[in-house]
Amino acid sequence: MAAGSVSQPRRIEASRAWKLGDAGELWRYRDLLWFFTLRNIQVRYKQAVFGALWAVIRPFTAMVVLNLFFGVWLGLAQRVDTGIPYPVFLFAGLLPWTFFSESVRGAGESLVLNADLVRKIYFPRIVVPLASLGVPLLDFAISVVILLAMMVWYGVAISVSVLWIPALLVSMLLTVIGVGTLLSALAVSFRDFKYVIPFMIQIWFYATPVIYPLSALPEGGQWLASLNPVAGPIAAFRAVLLGTPLDTASWLLSTFVGLTLTIAGLLWFHRVERRFADVV
Repeated sequence: MAAGSVSQPRRIEASRAWKLGDAGELWRYRDLLWFFTLRNIQVRYKQAVFGALWAVIRPFTAMVVLNLFFGVWLGLAQRVDTGIPYPVFLFAGLLPWTFFSESVRGAGESLVLNADLVRKIYFPRIVVPLASLGVPLLDFAISVVILLAMMVWYGVAISVSVLWIPALLVSMLLTVIGVGTLLSALAVSFRDFKYVIPFMIQIWFYATPVIYPLSALPEGGQWLASLNPVAGPIAAFRAVLLGTPLDTASWLLSTFVGLTLTIAGLLWFHRVERRFADVV
């Protein structure tokens, strides 16, 4: 630089174009993503009385309550005979659903909860909702171990088809990223979305084959239910884990809808990202 010259300030501004984002920039900030993920895990379990047991207590308690109400009192376990003990059947559906619901809830609230960082420091904003997925993923892994123990207790054979679980988790992540990024962007602009998200998840639960199998619906209803992007992966997760028939068409249809949501969510997130620091 020549003597006496003054360097010009550089302005960093998000693009106004419709695009999925900058994968190269996200890779450069991978250490920050890892740091945020670890921070979220530490905050979740730091000074917690039960520690990692919280990953099991919530879905297990939900399984007990739903089993008593729907399985025993309303007789759903007898009307929907899958050949699998209903508590195991129910827990196998609750685990991927809990992962989905907690991930969407955490991602949707992530930008508002980290408003100070968003306002003061430049980094790819997509890092924040992505980092919120670390805790639900860890909870899911812990809970799967408990489910396998339940299967041994009830005498349910563990099939080699469990090797499909990583692929099913990827298809679930597609929907999580799409819905989570979309809700996180909307929550920044519309603060009442913090009330909409829990209500939406509650309604979504009953529209998803968690307490009942997808096969219990009439044929036209099964096709319609498969448009739910988490219905296919949850039914497929339960099938490969419990050794029941896998409805590949339903899984692929739900995955396609989930991929569409991912593209739409990332497009919208990147489109409005430049306004986050001003309105959060």
